Amino acid sequence: MAVKLRLRRMGRKKQPFYRIVAIDSRSRRDGKYIEKVGHYNPLPEQFDLVIDKEKAMKWLNQGAELSDTVKNLFSHQGIMMEWDMQQRGLDEEQIAQEMKKREAFLEQERKRQEARDAMLKRQGAKETEPEESTEQTEPEQASEPVAEEKADESEKQA
Repeated sequence: MAVKLRLRRMGRKKQPFYRIVAIDSRSRRDGKYIEKVGHYNPLPEQFDLVIDKEKAMKWLNQGAELSDTVKNLFSHQGIMMEWDMQQRGLDEEQIAQEMKKREAFLEQERKRQEARDAMLKRQGAKETEPEESTEQTEPEQASEPVAEEKADESEKQA
């Protein structure tokens, strides 16, 4: 029996909610599963991702295959990185150090993104004020050359 870790759709129409489950690969998407590993809510205003790391590692060590989406979700949580380090033969202390480095890096990236967002928000507020004043001056400049062209045409005809 080949076991896969994949998503099981739940929720209402246009409001998806998924369970991450260990399931026989021959079973249908929403069929009977062996064990629940976590859940995932993809809606932006309610984003939620919970994965039981011990269960996930157990199934990975037993050779369970991952669907593409579940693999991406596990990577997002750092489970794939930890599993890869275990496969390479690193001990628990080295794995813990690498995971701390990953968390520190992710925290730095979050701070940088927040700073970028704040800067863009300030720039957006500054740009709206000058645009209003330039719109008033542009039509006046455009009307002057048109008057000169009409005068030139009337001279040529005469």
